[in-house]
Amino acid sequence: MECTINWGGPDGMLFVASTGSGHIATMDGAVEGGGHNLAPRPMELLLAGTGGCTAYDVVLILKRGRHAVTGCTVKLSAERAETDPKVFTRIHFAFTVTGRNLPRAAVERAVQLSHEKYCSASAMLEKTAELGFSVDIVDTQEPQAA
Repeated sequence: MECTINWGGPDGMLFVASTGSGHIATMDGAVEGGGHNLAPRPMELLLAGTGGCTAYDVVLILKRGRHAVTGCTVKLSAERAETDPKVFTRIHFAFTVTGRNLPRAAVERAVQLSHEKYCSASAMLEKTAELGFSVDIVDTQEPQAA
């Protein structure tokens, strides 16, 4: 895996990442840090990547278990250290998984498997941050005909 980061120039703190898979992502700093607030901060993208990694795992595990999953949202709330390097010290993952007749045990197990076995990003962040998880399941049962 590889990635190249290019600075946008002396008028700010905009950076463009070109990934080995052929995609780009932009990053910028806050105005008080010399940026123009034109794109997410690098640490926000790190958090977003972690959320994407674990959500991917949860959906894949549920689909492989032949569960009728129709949606998955994970909201990450993070705290950072006060001093440099301002690593993440606490991250809470709030999952909302939508589907038909999803067994709570299966959804919780998918979240657990992602954290304990599959999600490389959360495994790295766990070295500095306390990770917590919550799960909400929304049943999309079709309404009964009258």
